[in-house]
Order: sequence, then structure tokens, then C-alpha cells
Amino acid sequence: MASAVPTLDLNNGVQIPQLGFGTYQVPPEETADAVSTALEVGYRHIDTAEMYGNEKGVGEAVARSGVDRGEIFVTSKLNNGFHRRDDALRAFDQTLAELGFDQLDLFLIHWPLPGIDVDFVETWKAMEEIYASGRCRAIGVSNFQEHHLRRLIQETRTRPAVNQIEVHPFLAQEALRAFNAEHEIVTEAWSPIAQGKVLDDPAIVAIAERLGRTPAQVVLRWHIERGDVVFPKSSSRERMAENFALFDFELDTGDLATLTGLDRGERTGPDPDTFNYIPG
Repeated sequence: MASAVPTLDLNNGVQIPQLGFGTYQVPPEETADAVSTALEVGYRHIDTAEMYGNEKGVGEAVARSGVDRGEIFVTSKLNNGFHRRDDALRAFDQTLAELGFDQLDLFLIHWPLPGIDVDFVETWKAMEEIYASGRCRAIGVSNFQEHHLRRLIQETRTRPAVNQIEVHPFLAQEALRAFNAEHEIVTEAWSPIAQGKVLDDPAIVAIAERLGRTPAQVVLRWHIERGDVVFPKSSSRERMAENFALFDFELDTGDLATLTGLDRGERTGPDPDTFNYIPG
């Protein structure tokens, strides 16, 4: 089943599966079982983060899966409290230890944190050191706006491989996605169904009924056809399998335009230009 998922080429040549399994808000004690189930369903891309507190469970699931480590793409993200260079380097070491890996596939700055006393450019230079060490196959960012990305491109040597941002039909992010594409930065969509808010939209329901699919499948397929990486989260094997079944149907151009046209700039999460949360 895993072979049904297409891959995208990152700007350094690394391939990333376009569909993954998200672990945000999966309790640490439930993570190993949830990720094990996702791997059994066929997922080969797992997204976690230091601030989720569940990296250890992800690593345990990968270890006991029987699947070759090289076939599973794992992403983690830097804790907001570790943006200084030395802190970032130590945090990455801890991520590898928690996962039980010698090498991570993708490591991201989780948030730009524009109001703290550490410039995210300094943090990115630490990420470049991590990448240069060979212990991470690619580095990227999460929740970065165009002006944040421009600074990285202008002031550092390495373009981010991905930008993981909130994207769903109520927040289509057309301008930022276009900027990402122009600079060969893959867009990853978090909150892909807006925490379920888009699933009752009459336009989406009508398309789903016509295609004999669920509203969630229609929205996830919209992400896939736009060329973004997407990782829905579910604790249910049935829902995991439903979310995985995206590659035996297509949306037509009218359907794609309908979903994109639902954009109203509505976020479910924080605004990256003002969000400065540091875990206590």
C-alpha cells in the first residue's frame, strides 16, 4: 500500500512522501500504538516535534514495525525554547536520542518567534550546522511567512527544503504557496481539514456525494492535487485507512477551483507574525 503514495523532490534531491501521518496532540503514552497502526495501514511518513513530547513513541513504533528504517521518512521540529545556537544543537542531539535514530530525515524550525530575543536567522545557521553534519537529510521551517523566508534566502547559504504552514480550504495560502514554489520550497499543510471545520461545507459535501467519497477524502485529495505534502491525524485505524485512500480518484478543475474559492483567510492556529510562545 505504501507504494501508492507519490513522492516529491526536495530542493536537495531528497524524496519525501506526499502523504504522511501527523502526531500533533497524540498523547505520548498512545503514540507508539498510533504510529504502529499508521505504518500497518501503509503510511511511510511520520511528522512529530519536540514540543509534542512524543518523539520516543514514534521511534519505538518505527523500531518495532519490521519496516526498514530507510523506507520511513520522519520529520521533527525544534522546540521554541531552544532557538539559540548551542541550545538548538543540543536539542537536535536529544531528538535523535528520543527517536533512537542515527539520522533524521527532516528537521524544522517550528515557529519564527519574531518577538523573542533570538533572531531566527541565528537559529537557521544552527540548522545549517546540523545539516552539514550529515545527521539530518534535509532542513526546513514551519509557520514562516514570505518576509521570514526572504531573510533566510538573503542572509544564509541554505534555502529551506520545506515550509510547513496551516493550509485548508478556509485558508488556501495561495500567495505564500506560490512564493514557496518559486523558490523550490515544498509546502506542507498542517491542519489540512481545519480541525474538521471544513467538512460540513455544502460545496465540499456536494462534491463528496457526487464522487462517492467522504468530505475529508475530498479535502485531502485537494491538497494532494495542489502538490502539497499533507499529514492528517487520527487515532482510529478505520479513519487512518480512509485518509490513506486518496490515490484512486481525482478532482476535476472545477472541484479544485471550488475548494480554493472557499478561502476566507480563517486560521485555526496562531498568527506566525505575533506568536511568541515559549514552553515553560
